Amino acid sequence: MLLEMNSEKLKELQIDPSEKRRPKRPLWLIFLLVISVTGAAVYFAWPRASDAHRLVNTQNSGNSNVTVASTAPTPTAGPATAPTAASPGTNNADAVLTVSGYIINRERIELSPRFMGTVTWIGVKKGDPVTNGQVVVLLDDAEYKAKLHEVEGRLATAKANVDKAKLDYDRIIQLNKTQIESKKTEDDARIQVELAAAALKEVQGTYEVAKTYLEWTIIRSPINGVVLEKLVQPNELVVPQSFGGSGGPSTALIAVADPKDLQVEVDLNESDLSKVYMGQKCRVNPEAYPDKSYEGYVAEIAPEANRQKGTLQVRVQIRNPDRFLTPQLSAKVEFLGKQQAVQ
Repeated sequence: MLLEMNSEKLKELQIDPSEKRRPKRPLWLIFLLVISVTGAAVYFAWPRASDAHRLVNTQNSGNSNVTVASTAPTPTAGPATAPTAASPGTNNADAVLTVSGYIINRERIELSPRFMGTVTWIGVKKGDPVTNGQVVVLLDDAEYKAKLHEVEGRLATAKANVDKAKLDYDRIIQLNKTQIESKKTEDDARIQVELAAAALKEVQGTYEVAKTYLEWTIIRSPINGVVLEKLVQPNELVVPQSFGGSGGPSTALIAVADPKDLQVEVDLNESDLSKVYMGQKCRVNPEAYPDKSYEGYVAEIAPEANRQKGTLQVRVQIRNPDRFLTPQLSAKVEFLGKQQAVQ
């Protein structure tokens, strides 16, 4: 009895085979729809010659439509090359070579003492303007003042000896006229005058040396420019050259340069050397101010290349630099072609 009930329940759960068949027509319709959509997408995405021109509708102040045509670049065969970035406001069509470098001062002057001494006063700081002959540093001059006073005393003694020798010589000449003194005595007196004059000249030389050393304790700026760096402090010991090692006394006091005399230092590859020559006109664009452009020319080409880098150093003189050009910042140099060299 139980088996019959179970078999009846199993029959109720079975699905009629006719119901298992799915209609095939809707499935084919789905496939056709997918193929149609794909074909339409490919058709509209395929590039055509008419796509090189596109119309853009803009609205002016009179609310009328203005049609602006813009031309898209036509693809060309061959490997793609990266475009060269041009600075705003400049035209690099006439540039035969573009190289990056660094802005430098044409001359950086580090003022050093001529002898070992102690700094007593510094009258400038970093960034201060200086003029030619301006006193910027004072060294301890006590020792050199004492030596100068000593030599001044010797100089006075030498002058007195010369005067005495001349007086003695004049007396002997007068006595020789009366036959009181001999010719030998006159000659000896004349030689004493010459010896005193020679000693005076020697002392005068020593005096000039002492005076020069005293003047050297006053450090003056040799140019009109600006202080780039302050290298010492008051009461610090300085020497004219290093004893060796980094722990010795300072060898320089301050560094100065002319901010109106700037160059760009670049390293050229060997393959680009044929494009550069002395006096060639250039265009300088500082990286910090891309909208600024300055005229320049090739002022220096190194006589020797760097074998490790395979480069040659070139310096480009900047004409009329202004406050926007800061030394040690990078700049882009465009070497111009078909230009006459600057004399």
